[in-house]
Amino acid sequence: MATIEILGATHAYELTPPKASSSPVLVFIHGWLLSRNYWQPLIDRLDADYQCLVYDLRGFGDSQSPTDKTPQTESAFGATTSGGAGENDNATLTSADVSATGLSTSNYTLAAYARDLGILLEKLAIDNAWLIGHSLGGSIALWGASVASERVKGVICLNAGGGIYLKEEFERFRNVGKQLVKRRPQWLCYLPLIDVLFTRVQVARPLARRWGRQRVIDFVVAHPEAALRSLLDSTTEAEVHRLPQVVSQLQQPVYFLAGANDTIMAPKYVRHLASFHKLFQNGGANVIEISNCGHLAMVEQPDIVDAQIRRILAESLSFS
Repeated sequence: MATIEILGATHAYELTPPKASSSPVLVFIHGWLLSRNYWQPLIDRLDADYQCLVYDLRGFGDSQSPTDKTPQTESAFGATTSGGAGENDNATLTSADVSATGLSTSNYTLAAYARDLGILLEKLAIDNAWLIGHSLGGSIALWGASVASERVKGVICLNAGGGIYLKEEFERFRNVGKQLVKRRPQWLCYLPLIDVLFTRVQVARPLARRWGRQRVIDFVVAHPEAALRSLLDSTTEAEVHRLPQVVSQLQQPVYFLAGANDTIMAPKYVRHLASFHKLFQNGGANVIEISNCGHLAMVEQPDIVDAQIRRILAESLSFS
């Protein structure tokens, strides 16, 4: 694990060795209350042909100051899986625009995370990137493609969609999320069989137990402010309605992989957001639905996701 400073926050990342100069760098962005670890099954499959960058978002995983972390959490289960909007309504944003959108009130908006991502790409001299984002990370990837359009050549979203604001459902979701953030005692990691419970949450079939352990760890160690603000700031009515604007103005290819059994982001909501991109006009070809898959496609169905990423990249590169 390497670290890099981005606007006062230490970010943990891993970068595999470079490949052919013409190949894009695949940049993986995790979702809410998760970490970079969940991308390892895909990186194991892809890094022979593509350079891969994976990092922890500000306030999650290892991207937080030592005083913010829960020090004993990892030892509870032993080793982890793989180591360690602003107010501007203009959806096509530059880095300067993002800096001027009131981010001083929160470092955890989609725009703020896109700003961090743009700086990360700049510091690592990555100018030919494809962003691959899961859930909240998918929304960050879409914003990142707008903010760093000169560096980002395409986006692939997993279990990410939206753009429809249903007031009662969103209020219920936000209230549940707030309670989850508040009720995360450190001793949760030591509760017998709690990891077994986490292997069954939000997935079509139970995961391997090591993923349950990883999910408990990431759930507990996420910084409270990051966990709460990233949830609340990304689910306001204005932010939900802004995301389709971002998608509609992206010139890069954008693809969406949906889990057929995803109860968090149902395929119909994935298709709705995808419909705002120009590629959707070709018979919805930018949406791929994966059977027997819940909300963690990269862990539940890594072989299928790997094959789809390779197909998308091959097709996109052949037309570039």
